Parts: sequence; structure tokens; C-alpha cells
Amino acid sequence: MTSPPDPLVPALTALRFGKVAAPLPVVLAPMAGVTNLPFRLLCRSFGRGLFVTEMVTSRSLVEGNSASLGLLRHDPSERPRSIQLYGVDPAVVGAAVQLIRRDGLADHIDLNFGCPAPKVTRQGGGAALPWKRELFRRIVGRAVAHAGPIPVTVKLRLGIDESHLTFIEAGLAAESEGAAGLTLHARTAAQHYSGAADWSVIAQLKQEVKTIPVLGNGDIFKAADAAAMLRQTGCDGVVVGRGALGRPWLFADLQALFEGSPDRLAPSLGFVLDVIRSHAQGLIDFTGSEERGMRDLRRHMSWYLKGYPVGGAERAAAHRLSSWADLEELAGRLDSDAPYPGSVAEASRGRGGGAKRPRLPDGWLDSRDLTPAHQAALAAAEVAVSGG
Repeated sequence: MTSPPDPLVPALTALRFGKVAAPLPVVLAPMAGVTNLPFRLLCRSFGRGLFVTEMVTSRSLVEGNSASLGLLRHDPSERPRSIQLYGVDPAVVGAAVQLIRRDGLADHIDLNFGCPAPKVTRQGGGAALPWKRELFRRIVGRAVAHAGPIPVTVKLRLGIDESHLTFIEAGLAAESEGAAGLTLHARTAAQHYSGAADWSVIAQLKQEVKTIPVLGNGDIFKAADAAAMLRQTGCDGVVVGRGALGRPWLFADLQALFEGSPDRLAPSLGFVLDVIRSHAQGLIDFTGSEERGMRDLRRHMSWYLKGYPVGGAERAAAHRLSSWADLEELAGRLDSDAPYPGSVAEASRGRGGGAKRPRLPDGWLDSRDLTPAHQAALAAAEVAVSGG
């Protein structure tokens, strides 16, 4: 399937954070349980960009948690190496950044202030934290100070809700503290992943921030969405999260977009099954276990098969995979010649649902300053979740 070339796509050829450059202004967003090494390599095999690890909490890293250190595993072919770090204590974030720099674990660090998960915001973390403006500024400043030559970027949401927006103030604060770039997910924490992202706010942030790149995030499910975001906002690049679920070849479409090619992949079900096999083998090699690798693959199967003519029994079998034989038996029951289903395969996927009232510490919105009670709440905020 092809679409006509879009002459309105800005002539962006690279993404630069300080001394680190990615060949295209395209970023794979961190997603817990998804953007591990096998998935990053799979996405990278289709197109160029910056491919970020799952989020790691600063405290677990400082404490030497083996699972957290495992999340930072990179293949030698991955350059630049990009990780996302989450923390709520300036001293601990600083120590984690020092460790990353000392041990040469990454070429780029992204700080997460975009997570809307209730179990994080109810402790004052994630998208709730920029409301405490001085704390936010101290965390970013401490990270930058300890990172040395490693560029530090910041991931934001609009704010807690429509009445408590923080993205402009936080973006300018991050810029003044030496951040090398910003990503804005164009939803509030209250919106979670519901409704449509408001790309106009990305344009607002881009107009305010003068010296560092601003990237847009939210509702990029196909290359045409990226083109539209770039045209509408003037942002410096796009960050893709849910749009890559079950569609790692989206990065081929994005690369073609930026290269001015009208070509877009329209994979048959047979092509998808071959990608699934590659993903499965990567997970088996990564985990060291066929059973565990196939178990990890299960979460991806509904995304891969979205829109294709796959019956209920086969979809159920896809969520029971425990061996390579199971996968081949399932593939044998499917029509490899089934054509690309079109727009239904490019629709929203992954997390969705309705808006959620933000869960916050008692009295969190009463003051922009951090109280002792809220300091205590934050101590419980570093939990291993994804988001932004």
C-alpha cells in the first residue's frame, strides 16, 4: 500500500540532544514489559531513531536491584543507548545518574514526569510531581549536574487536570536547569490515555521553549499521524508509544516519511507471523527460556493480530502460548495470505479507557510547596510502573 508523498512534512533529518544524535527525529517511548531489548532490536531492524529502555526507578538502581539493572541491558549495535529514569528525591536521582555515568550504562537519560498511574500520583510522583515546582526543578538540576556529558531530557504531561496545568512552567524550568530536550504527552494525568491528545499544546510549548528540542507524543498510530503532528505543532520530532504495539514496522513507515518516500508497509498475515517468530526468538534468547519467552510474547499477540481474520479459538490459543511448537501450530491454522486489513490495523491500541480522577496525596493541590507530610508520601512513590 502506498500513499502520496507529503510535501508539508518538515525537512527534519536528525534529532540532537547535546552531543548525542539520532539519525531521525523519531523516538520509541518507554513502555513497561514492552520496550525490552528484543522489542527495541525488532523496531530498530525496520527503521532508524532513538529506542528507549523500559523505565527504571532511581532508588532501585542505586540499591543495585538486579531486575532494574537487567532492564538496562543493551546490544552492542544499540547506539545511542537511551534509558528512562524515574525518581522523586533529588539526591537519589543524582546518585543514580552518577552510577549510570560511572558505569557507562547510557548515552542519554530521559527523566519521567509523565506517568499518570494512580498508584504513582497518589504518592505525589509521576505527572503529579511538577505541581511542586521547586522539587521538580531540583530533581532536573541535580540530574543534569551529575550527568556531565550525558544529555538529560524530560518527559512531561500537561499537568494534573485542566485546572492544574504545569507543562509550560515545567518546560521552562527544565530548560533553565540545563535539560537537553523535552517530550510532551498532550494529555493531562486525569485524561490518562482516554480521548484524543491535544496537539495544540505541543505547539504552545514549542513557542515558549527557545533553546532545546521539543518532541510531541500522543496518538501517533501511523506515519500520516506523525506528519500531521509535525505540521500542526512545529515540534522537533515525534515519540511513538502505543502505535508501535504489534506494529514494529511502523518505524519503516516513519523512516520512509522522513526520506520523502511514499512507500508504506501493508503486511500480509504471513509477514506478521514472520515478525512474531523473530520477536519470539529474541525473547527466548533474552530470557534464556523458551517457556518464559513465549509467555512474554503473549501480551503482544492481540496487538499483532489486530484487524486480521483470526477466529476466537485462535486468538485464545495465542494467549496460551508456552512453546515454539504452540506458535507453529497456531500459525498453521491461520491464513498467511490474508491481506493487510487497512485502517482497522492502524487504530488506537494498548491502554485506553475513560478519564480518571487523579489520585493525589491529601492536600497536594493546596500549595505549590512541598510539606513534610508530602515528603513522606513521596518516599513510597518509586514503584516499577510505566508511563507517560
